[in-house]
Amino acid sequence: MTFIAENPGKAGKREIAKHFGIIGAARIQLKKILKDLAEDGVVERRQKRLIRPGDLPPVFVVSLIARDGDGELLGEPVDWDDEAGPAPKVLVLTGKGKTAQPGIGDRALVRLADIDSGAEAKFAGRVIKVLEKQQGAVLGILRNREGNRPPFLEPIDRKQRELDVDPTDLKDAQDGDLVSVQVVRTGRYGAPRAAIVERFGSMKSEKAVSEIALQAHAIPHVFPNAVEVEAEKAEPVKVGKREDWRKIPLVTIDPPDAKDHDDAVFAEPDEDPDNEGGHIAYVAIADVAHYVRPGTALDREAHLRGNSVYFPDRVIPMLPERISNDLCSLREKEDRPAMAVRMVFDKTGRKISHTFHRVLMRSAAKLSYIQAQKAVDGVTDEKTETLLEGVLKPLWGAYEVLKAGRDAREPLELDLPERKIKLKPDGTVDYVFIPERLDAHKLIEEFMIQANVAAAETLEKKKSPLLYRIHDASTPEKLESLKEFLSTLNMKLPSSGGLRPSVFNGLLAKVKDTPQAHLVNEVVLRSQAQAEYAPQNIGHFGLNLRRYAHFTSPIRRYADLIVHRGLIKALGLGDDGLPDGIEAKLEAVGGEISAAERRAMLAERDTIDRLIALWMSDRIGATFQGRIAGVVKSGMFIRLDESGADGFIPASTIGLDYYRYDEGSHSLIGDKSGETYQLGDRVEVKLVEAAPFAGALRFEMLSPGRIAGKRIRGSGSKKPATASKRKPTRRSRTSAKSKPGTKKR
Repeated sequence: MTFIAENPGKAGKREIAKHFGIIGAARIQLKKILKDLAEDGVVERRQKRLIRPGDLPPVFVVSLIARDGDGELLGEPVDWDDEAGPAPKVLVLTGKGKTAQPGIGDRALVRLADIDSGAEAKFAGRVIKVLEKQQGAVLGILRNREGNRPPFLEPIDRKQRELDVDPTDLKDAQDGDLVSVQVVRTGRYGAPRAAIVERFGSMKSEKAVSEIALQAHAIPHVFPNAVEVEAEKAEPVKVGKREDWRKIPLVTIDPPDAKDHDDAVFAEPDEDPDNEGGHIAYVAIADVAHYVRPGTALDREAHLRGNSVYFPDRVIPMLPERISNDLCSLREKEDRPAMAVRMVFDKTGRKISHTFHRVLMRSAAKLSYIQAQKAVDGVTDEKTETLLEGVLKPLWGAYEVLKAGRDAREPLELDLPERKIKLKPDGTVDYVFIPERLDAHKLIEEFMIQANVAAAETLEKKKSPLLYRIHDASTPEKLESLKEFLSTLNMKLPSSGGLRPSVFNGLLAKVKDTPQAHLVNEVVLRSQAQAEYAPQNIGHFGLNLRRYAHFTSPIRRYADLIVHRGLIKALGLGDDGLPDGIEAKLEAVGGEISAAERRAMLAERDTIDRLIALWMSDRIGATFQGRIAGVVKSGMFIRLDESGADGFIPASTIGLDYYRYDEGSHSLIGDKSGETYQLGDRVEVKLVEAAPFAGALRFEMLSPGRIAGKRIRGSGSKKPATASKRKPTRRSRTSAKSKPGTKKR
């Protein structure tokens, strides 16, 4: 433990064995000791390294919050598990020279440093790269006042005070415009005075809500001129040295409104007599690496963005439209360059072999998920009628084989339907719906998973630098919390032995089609780690795969472009592969694009929250059925059945009792009455406040709680909405940060 403490983020089994001179059969006993320590919660595993709970990984993102007594920057880790206690302070060491220097409010990627961190910080980290610069600007909506009074800013963040705005330079902003301001003078009395820095446009425009997310999360969304010039100069690809796959009837299957198509598929039965019942699957992926070369302006911008960002009203692409929607999009009946993999599966779904190819292809058809599914189900149209026998049925035949392999692998199978928003032409919400989960969706998903596995296997075999898509197992602390919760439902999690996804699937199967199903799915989701990118492989727990990389979406993910370049270099498929020396940079790149992915997820969820709050703002006083989607000390988050909208009920408004938070059961429990509100309970609520641009809804609880599993009053009877005996808490806003996150594969 001393060795682990003195080598945070660097001590793995191999390093421990070397340090203590453990060789031969004794390494088996060492492995058991380390496993026991992990199960007891004494150490945690992080990418094949061991750390003490509360320690930090070798590379991580910090938010800079203050300066210490010597003027040095102090930060806190952005991804910190609150269950491990308060986030530790990190002394942030900056470099010298002309590179961007971080300041308070910025986010930076740092590497753990083995030096004295001083009295005010527990750790020290050296800056690798500044990820986000915060200039102290405040985002909000300009509002005019009557008479000669100055206009004011209505802040987007409800924690901010209203700001009087300097009327002498409004930057042409009008009442109702989204603007950013800088505080230029604070008087002794009254609101601070601020000057407009930038006008972003009217909040009445159809893209206003997503514009807030772009500015609030500092998402790059305007391509520099050099990037656009490079994109416009790009030319279509001819066959050349590529394999000609234009006669293979590959098809794209996507949502009906998809603009870019980066994957196409085809399958056929294997005619090899030694592989009876087997299938051959072909997956062709847009060859972005041909157009986006290392070190170019296009490459630098794609690296900066990390991924495309998807809002209900628009897409912020990683690459300019000339590349993403034209030259790299696998359009129907048009020649396109692709990186392709040919995979052979036996009748059990086990992959026997695979080979990668750089090809020129021509999509035989552009199909939607529903269109393809209907055809296989017997309802064809003019296009699918000609594809049914030769393309679609063989695809579904191969999927049945791959599905058998997936079932045998037993990945984690959470049942948490994702809601989608349908917008009107003016950008406001028309309705919210849950798309039907079709076999067509599952087919494409499984083909892509297998292609990703093949890419990881090939690069690993070639000893090529590689960014894995990793997903760690749950921490001992999260598992202990899950065990406590399950005990409230008379369910158990095994107390020893390695947990696999099948164990969680067993729990989910027990509650399927019961009132507890949604609750258990939510809590199991919260017990899981978040997937990320890293050059060190620890496997993908959720998919139950030993090695996994992202290969299938290079138009919208920079990680996939790196994998494409790795394959090109490792297999000798061109001169546009990974550049020399990339190995030393991959850890930092993985941290950067993992942070960009989380930034995009927050921006997307914030936008959905704001759109729904705007949609519901004219329904104040209406009652709704919903479910308790989150419980914290200060109250409950409610998710409505009708729309999936999330809102908050402060604990101080529930009733006359004092409600205590019980972490183990995810409940608020009345001190005197024992009245209980638990995560997953179905409730009736009334909407009492909507703050559209903050994305916040506040509800009043109408349903009674439970005692010993039973309602204590008639269902639906209204509780008095008076304050509790404690002092009312500050009203909390609903935000994407408070919602349970969706784990991306």
